[in-house]
Amino acid sequence: MSLVPYGLVRPLLFRMDAETAHDLTLNALARTQGTPLQRLYAQHQVSDPIMLAGLRFPNRVGLAAGLDKNARCIDGLGAMGFGFVEVGTVTPLAQSGNPKPRMFRLPRGNALINRLGFNNQGLDAFVANVQRSALRRAQTPGLLLGLNIGKNAATPMERATDDYLACLEGVYAHADYVTINISSPNTSNLRDLQTDSALDALLGALVERRQALAKLHVWGQQSAKQVPLFLKIAPDLNAEQIALIAATLLRHQIDGVIATNTTLEREAVQWLPHAAETGGLSGAPVREMSNRVISQLRAALGPDFPIIGVGGILSGADAVAKVHAGANVVQVYTGLIYRGPALVRDVALALKALGSKG
Repeated sequence: MSLVPYGLVRPLLFRMDAETAHDLTLNALARTQGTPLQRLYAQHQVSDPIMLAGLRFPNRVGLAAGLDKNARCIDGLGAMGFGFVEVGTVTPLAQSGNPKPRMFRLPRGNALINRLGFNNQGLDAFVANVQRSALRRAQTPGLLLGLNIGKNAATPMERATDDYLACLEGVYAHADYVTINISSPNTSNLRDLQTDSALDALLGALVERRQALAKLHVWGQQSAKQVPLFLKIAPDLNAEQIALIAATLLRHQIDGVIATNTTLEREAVQWLPHAAETGGLSGAPVREMSNRVISQLRAALGPDFPIIGVGGILSGADAVAKVHAGANVVQVYTGLIYRGPALVRDVALALKALGSKG
């Protein structure tokens, strides 16, 4: 258990603008990770290993992308007990994102709305930060690292593949897995890449480039390093769209799918302050939408295809529901903001208990 209960810290953070609190938290993590002060938030990692996409996950709870867009706090976040941490989304060039204010809390709904827009310092700075992390320097086996890639807002959609290929080349040697983010609602027309022909072309190009990159990197000087590719999709998809995506994943032999990103839907929060803000809604209101997508993916993909479940996890029971829907492992983000690091351990223990019953 961390030394400082999150219940003491949260009221102070929630008095601030959401993005100000977010930046303050990341700056504190960046300064204290790897120092004795890390004990303030560090927790013992629950051991509950699972093999997925050729990787050994130390336990079944991870951090979703979006919290640490520039990979500054890998070690600090990893100290909270996660089995895997995903950072990004990174784009080839630095970009400031959308105008502020662009993050809003909906406390009565245990939710957030953000329209950040892939704000990040660019690929070169991102990779440098990854290389500086103790995790990468030591090649520590106790935590997996996912690197999440996207496109610059200024890049025309017809050249989006170029951005994803550039990012894949940049992060390939440093990732345990790479996530292809085509589902953020905050980059204009990005979700168009989820359509059948666009997705087919994008995944085909990325798989071909991965084959070339694998020949340049080795595991233990013995064999090609083929980094797993995961695709992150939106919750705002109908059954036909989900079926098309599933077929495309199987056709290109993509290693896994992350379901889901934030939603544009507002029905569950329409009476709450800030509900009318544009952007992606995350947290409790996404829970059932995400579970529906996961269930439909599992039916379409079969029993062995890796699925990472994300959306609305604020308790161990929420994570168990994700697994019952068809997820193999889960990720949290908004729940971490409302519950703090204790959520990581609660989820990990709940999923471990579920596994022992199975």
